[in-house]
Amino acid sequence: MNQVTAIDNKFSASQTALRKLYESDTRPWVIAYSGGKDSTTVLQLSYELLLEKQAEGQAGKPIYVISSDTRVEPPNVAAYLSQTLKAVGEAATADNLPLHTQLVSPKPEESFWFKLIGLGYPSPTRWFRWCTTSMKIKPSRRAIENVTRTHGSVILLLGTRRLESVNRGNAIAARDTNERGLNPHHEIPDALVATPIVDWTTDDVWEYLYSHNPPWGGSHDFMLSLYRQANGGECPLVLDLDTPSCGGSRFGCWTCTVVKEDKSMQGFIQSGEQNFQPLNVFRDWLKQIREEQSRRSPLRRDGKSAGPGPFNPATRQEILERLLALEDAVKLRLIADEDLCAIQGAWNTEFDYSHIVSKLAAKYGREITMDIPPVSASQTNPLLDVCARDADFPLELAQHLFDTARNRYAYLDRWGAKAELERTLKELIEKDINQALQTDPAHDL
Repeated sequence: MNQVTAIDNKFSASQTALRKLYESDTRPWVIAYSGGKDSTTVLQLSYELLLEKQAEGQAGKPIYVISSDTRVEPPNVAAYLSQTLKAVGEAATADNLPLHTQLVSPKPEESFWFKLIGLGYPSPTRWFRWCTTSMKIKPSRRAIENVTRTHGSVILLLGTRRLESVNRGNAIAARDTNERGLNPHHEIPDALVATPIVDWTTDDVWEYLYSHNPPWGGSHDFMLSLYRQANGGECPLVLDLDTPSCGGSRFGCWTCTVVKEDKSMQGFIQSGEQNFQPLNVFRDWLKQIREEQSRRSPLRRDGKSAGPGPFNPATRQEILERLLALEDAVKLRLIADEDLCAIQGAWNTEFDYSHIVSKLAAKYGREITMDIPPVSASQTNPLLDVCARDADFPLELAQHLFDTARNRYAYLDRWGAKAELERTLKELIEKDINQALQTDPAHDL
């Protein structure tokens, strides 16, 4: 009985402190919501606070709930996060609360697949964790900075707890906080950080969630089942590089190659999610091939530094085709149309003239609209077809050269047009040679 009273007292003290913080100034709150137990607790406490103020007839300041979808989250986690955020937003609207939800994602040029397949970045390692900044930090920071531009400054609520780990406890102890327990965010301007459950234990969090259904409706049962299946901790909404990698934990990306084994995915599979097994196999393959020197360029992306550099074009094509085949096999959308377009753009710049991405996508039932559609044999000029065959010249390249000259250089009377046409045709031919070499280094040219 005394233990229950102590827990209730802790809950009550946290709610009182949260209310005092909310009423202390007019700055809006931003809640970093990952879908995990800690951020869910912070969101629920805040939602209940708004309901209390509404019942008292008091107007509240806005609260913005920001979640990050890297687009490579485990499918069940991504679906849960999206559905929960939608439920929270709809309930807030129905309750007439000043609470707004937003699900942010990386831009195509920031996405995992663009970096890996488009630019050839090797899959992330502990020492080259290129994914975090592009996929998590930038999208979340853009959303928060949009709020600060409107309101001047914000208070950022995090589900950080002192007892999560020794390192987390030491980091919290090292922070300089003001009399209200706030500290400036070291990377986001005009943002102060609040940690309303900083002194809660893991048991406190679970006790609260077990005994309090979400005020936006439903229950926490599905989230609890995810934890039981994965046997891992949660991955917080990442806002800076001090936040550790989520690899191996429940809310990590299914493509994460930072850790040796993805225990969370293995936990899902062992709990009955058998359709995740091919995803786990694909992830292991990505980890394996980054160590194969034959798949890497001898130069880095600056073209000067000695390698190992990015994945070579043949490997990038293989990764994309395997990904599309995996998508078709598991009947899940694993790569977005805009990412495929961005990849084609990168390949066009580096080595591709024949729009390989479109062709691979079509092979697996994906019809992608590109700025420049690929040329099919049926679109070629019959005379050009005959000439190319007679000269043993690649038909697609001949068609591409012909279309470029006809569409972009129909008139050569302007100064410099002829020299520009020659340079353009030379670049296209060099791309064709490079593509052939990368696909088959022993190719006889």
